[in-house]
Amino acid sequence: MLLLGIDIGTSSVKVCVVDAENQSIIASAQYPDTESPIISLQTGWAEQSPDMWWQQTQQALTLCVKKGGFEAKNISAIGIAYQMHGLVLVDKHQNSLRNSIIWCDSRAVKIGDKAFNDIGNETCLSHMLNSPGNFTASKLAWVKQNEPEIYDQIDKIMLPGDYIAMKLTGEITTSASALSEGIFFDFQFNGLSKDIIDYFGFSDKLFPTIKPVFSAHGRVTADVASVLGLTTGIPVTYKAGDQPNNALSLNVLKPGEVAATAGTSGVIYGVSDHLTYDPQSRVNTFAHVNYTNERIRLGVLLCINGTGSLYRWIKNTFGASLTYEQMNAEASKAPAGSNGLRILPFGNGVERMLNNKQIGAHLHNIDLNLHTPAHIFRAAQEGIACAFRYGLDIMRENGMNPTVIRAGKTNMFLSDLFTQTFVNATGVPVELYNNDGSLGAALGAGIGAEIYPSLAEAFSKAERVGYVEPTDTETFEAIYRDWKTILEKHLEESQDIKKQKKGLDNQ
Repeated sequence: MLLLGIDIGTSSVKVCVVDAENQSIIASAQYPDTESPIISLQTGWAEQSPDMWWQQTQQALTLCVKKGGFEAKNISAIGIAYQMHGLVLVDKHQNSLRNSIIWCDSRAVKIGDKAFNDIGNETCLSHMLNSPGNFTASKLAWVKQNEPEIYDQIDKIMLPGDYIAMKLTGEITTSASALSEGIFFDFQFNGLSKDIIDYFGFSDKLFPTIKPVFSAHGRVTADVASVLGLTTGIPVTYKAGDQPNNALSLNVLKPGEVAATAGTSGVIYGVSDHLTYDPQSRVNTFAHVNYTNERIRLGVLLCINGTGSLYRWIKNTFGASLTYEQMNAEASKAPAGSNGLRILPFGNGVERMLNNKQIGAHLHNIDLNLHTPAHIFRAAQEGIACAFRYGLDIMRENGMNPTVIRAGKTNMFLSDLFTQTFVNATGVPVELYNNDGSLGAALGAGIGAEIYPSLAEAFSKAERVGYVEPTDTETFEAIYRDWKTILEKHLEESQDIKKQKKGLDNQ
């Protein structure tokens, strides 16, 4: 029995076909080879075309089929993972009305902050577990305010994974997990947030049917099946945001378990069994994939927008002729601390853990007679690791104290240097597994199709491929203190600029 996993990433779409019995990948492919563009019409804006995702999904699946080793018609269930928080709008004919406003777009910050104050901080935090901030609800409000001609045509709003499921099946559904990541879900009443809907003036009719994450979200139509070589009627039995899905793929499902990723963005994601929130909404709490009304399972998420995106920029700017593997090897030649060179990786939109400030990426203490590309490569990895530590300390303030973190041996965790630096920065050992988002989506499909009798059974074949413990934490503690001092100066400057601008506006 075969399972198909689809991972709708910011950079590309990856698919894999998995043998349900031994939980191994038979074939996989991604499209495109180069990173997908992010459309930025104004500073702080970030959009992508939902139709581009669909075209890439079809291309990736076609490439996967061409690799052979399986019969596409034997696929029995489909799971979808997707970049979180994106706003997709369709009309009554299921045509997208505009580009998706994606996760790292910053245009709706002021709208969300005003809603947080007007609805009431305590109400938002106790019911939605988050400030509306820069999430999907605020992005929809931005469309309503600024593009009323588009807003009036909306039949349904959805997340990126809901859109791909719709293209496959013609049906539109959502889940408590998806609604919570958009700040549309009230955890006290286990349903749509009346506070958010009433405040922004949204209609209930805009929201799809709510179903469990692991359930039938539609079946592949005959037209789509004929184009993609699938069997008509295959069910889509799982949909989840990329970070809950990553946690699922690492078998992070119980309270206290913690996962991490370092792709385009960097995330630490821990599971909790009680309604928890950060008073400043610097880390965010959403319904995990196994959340139910009867059993609370929440994902507490720290997000750093600029991790892989910073390293990609560093590569394009200072190491265009090198592979990432070669960059990592060069970085290892520079000493710990990069001879004083410090990098802040905050150049990809507002950062929630910095109270929705956009301070930009910075390179500090460059010595033109000393520093080489190797120093820059290492300083970038150290700066990203320091950002993880800064965010993890916020999680610790809120009761999340991991004793081990699980991560897939992929993206930046492919670098032994980065992995050790991450461990030294956080002071927490890391377990490494061979996994990725499309594998998690495929196994999620098997759970939703009831091929596996339990969630644990779906990961019974997972094997740890590495274990890294902290070394020389004293050295890295000094690096971190220096890095944090630089960060706090930028945060102070950002606050001063904001006060000056407010003073000018009041004149």
